[in-house]
Amino acid sequence: MIYEGKQKIWSEYQKEIPDDHYFYVRSCIRQSFFPASEATFLEITRNRLGKDIFETEHHTTCGGIAYHSDAIPQETAMTIIARQFGLMHKYGYENYVCSCITSFGLYCETLETWRQFPELAAKIADILWKTCKLEFAKPRFIVHASDLIYHYRNEIAAMARHRLVNVHTGEPLKVVEHIGCHYSKMFPSKGVGGAEYPYVLAGMIEAWGGQVVDYPERRHCCGFGFRQYFIKANRGYSLSNTYKKFESMEPYHPDMIITNCPGCPYFMDRWQYVIAEETGKTYGENGHGIPVFTYEEVAGLVLGYDPWDLGLQTHQIGPEPVLDKMGIKYDPSRKYLGLKGKDLGMPVCPGCIK
Repeated sequence: MIYEGKQKIWSEYQKEIPDDHYFYVRSCIRQSFFPASEATFLEITRNRLGKDIFETEHHTTCGGIAYHSDAIPQETAMTIIARQFGLMHKYGYENYVCSCITSFGLYCETLETWRQFPELAAKIADILWKTCKLEFAKPRFIVHASDLIYHYRNEIAAMARHRLVNVHTGEPLKVVEHIGCHYSKMFPSKGVGGAEYPYVLAGMIEAWGGQVVDYPERRHCCGFGFRQYFIKANRGYSLSNTYKKFESMEPYHPDMIITNCPGCPYFMDRWQYVIAEETGKTYGENGHGIPVFTYEEVAGLVLGYDPWDLGLQTHQIGPEPVLDKMGIKYDPSRKYLGLKGKDLGMPVCPGCIK
C-alpha cells in the first residue's frame, strides 16, 4: 500500500483535540488511589505548558461506578452528568476534559443517547433546571486527560530532563502500555487510534524515547471489571485476568508499565503482590515486580519532578529499578515523608517480592 493510502486510513483513527481552554473534572477513585497524579496533570498543563485548565470545587463524581454496578438508574447518572456540563457552561467553557476513563466512557454514552433520543435529553434538561437552576449544555469537545498529555507529548519531550532510556546501556526502556477498556473499547471512535490501534500511550512512549512492547494479551482487560472486584466472591476472576496478562508479557522482559485508567494501575500493581504471595513468582528483575505508572507520573519523571512528589511511594511495586535505569536521582530517606516532613511510617516489606 502506498504511503498516502496508509496516511488516509490512519487519519480515520484520529480525534480532534483542542489545544487550550478546558473545564477539568477529577476522578473519585483516582483521588483515593493516586491523588498526586491529578495534581501533576494540573502542574504540567497549567504551569509548565501555560494552558487554561479550569476546575470548580462544585463538581462531583460522574456516578459511573454506581451506574455500572446497577446501584442507580441511567437517568440519575445522566442528571449528574448534565449538572457537570451545566457547570462547564456556567463558567464559560466548551472543551471538557475528565481524569477518569469510566467517566469518559459514560459521558460518551450519555451524549450519544441524547443524540438518538432528544426527548430524553429534554427531560433531563427540565430536571436539571428544576433541581439545580443550571442551563442544559453539551460540550463541543470531550477528551480524556491522557488525550491532552498525548497532544502535548512533543512539547514535554522538548523540555525533558530524562528520557525513557537506560542511561547505563543507551538502550530504550521496554514499556508495556495498557489502555483502559472504557477509553477505546466502548466507543472506539472517541479514542486516539480506536480499539484496534490505540496510540494515546504508545505515542507518549515513543516521543519520550521508549520502546513499546507488543505481546499477545496487550489488549486484555486488567481484571478490574467492577462486578469482578466489587463482589468479593468474584475477585478470583479479577486476579486471573491480571495473571494472564503478566504471564503473556513475561517473555518480553518489560522494564515498566504505563496506564491511562484509574483502576488499571492499581490492580496491575497490587495483584503482582498477590500473585507472588500465592505462587512465589515475580515478573521483574531479581525478585522485583514490574513497576506500574500512570501517564502523569511518567510525564513528571521525564520532566524531572521528584519521584516522591509524584506519589510513587504509594505504589506496592517499588519504582526504584526504573528510576535507576533512567538516571533519576532520589533521596530514599524522603520516600515515606508526608507534608512538612511528617514521618508516615515505613510499611512492612513483604517477603515474597522485593
